[in-house]
Amino acid sequence: MSAQASADDERARLEAAEWFARLNSKTVSTDALRDFRVWRGTPGNAAAYAHLEAIWKAAEPLTTDTDIASAIEEALTPARTGRSLGDWLQLVVRSPLKFAVLALLGLGLLSLSAAVLAGLGGQTYSSGLGEQRIVRLEDGSQLRLDTDTQVRVRFSNDARQIHLGRGQAFFDVAHDAARPFTVAADDTEVRALGTRFDVRRDAGGVQVTLVEGKVRVRQTEGDRQWTMAPGEQLRVTEAKPTAPDQVRRIDVAAATSWTSGRLTFHQTPLASAIAEVNRYGRTKVSLDAPGLADRQVSGAFDSGDTEAFVAAVADLYDLEADRRDGQIVLRPVGSAAS
Repeated sequence: MSAQASADDERARLEAAEWFARLNSKTVSTDALRDFRVWRGTPGNAAAYAHLEAIWKAAEPLTTDTDIASAIEEALTPARTGRSLGDWLQLVVRSPLKFAVLALLGLGLLSLSAAVLAGLGGQTYSSGLGEQRIVRLEDGSQLRLDTDTQVRVRFSNDARQIHLGRGQAFFDVAHDAARPFTVAADDTEVRALGTRFDVRRDAGGVQVTLVEGKVRVRQTEGDRQWTMAPGEQLRVTEAKPTAPDQVRRIDVAAATSWTSGRLTFHQTPLASAIAEVNRYGRTKVSLDAPGLADRQVSGAFDSGDTEAFVAAVADLYDLEADRRDGQIVLRPVGSAAS
């Protein structure tokens, strides 16, 4: 292996350690997740991250070794070491020593931070672009993951915790009063005992749609809270204590139509409808028609059927579809491409 290749491998390992620490922090921004996906798109980076995850998983059984428990606790005391999670991860990827691996695990096991415990434990489930996935949990609850979605599930004796890393999921929650069911997304937490609701996380914030039952939504930044009733939708953005209540009545069937593989639009701004369609297909649609972005569209389409949507919109607003480089640009008929 050349010196350059070795240096590249070392760089990828260290960056993987930094990303692992960052993604398992208390909150992860949508921009950070987007940057991570770009970084992981490089084959060497993806391999380095997968290797780090494998180390973590393989070393987990070693945490029962009582001989080094006290050493781990001492090593992980911040006042004594000053090491962060990222520091320990870098130590692990540089050295395969048993103590380093256990120290890394020890940080997750001994930390008093509930966020770290929730972030590092449990099972992760994900869906690909244009894919939906149904996950049945051990308590009888069911999750339906929408396109390009990732959730982490962690159950304990007194709590059921879900972290929505990205995307959208529908939760059909089994009643268990002794173990509250919470969904965390960015700085928003949704709490329910037995209910059916939808949570979506995107660049604009977090959206909660309640179909059945009752939920309480809390935003940690700004400490705002809402109690929702069936048929209501809440859009939580950045903390603005003076902002008006953002709960509104909606058409639940239309809002949750994605769970049956359909996208339903009812007087939806064209730009918003295009953005929604783009979530499900690799071929992206853009609008080059000044003045039409806010025009409304209504209709139902199979999720992922980009062509059907394009044909309907083109016919409705006298547009032509310019297909090139894996994209579709909608512009007025007869207008010159820029």
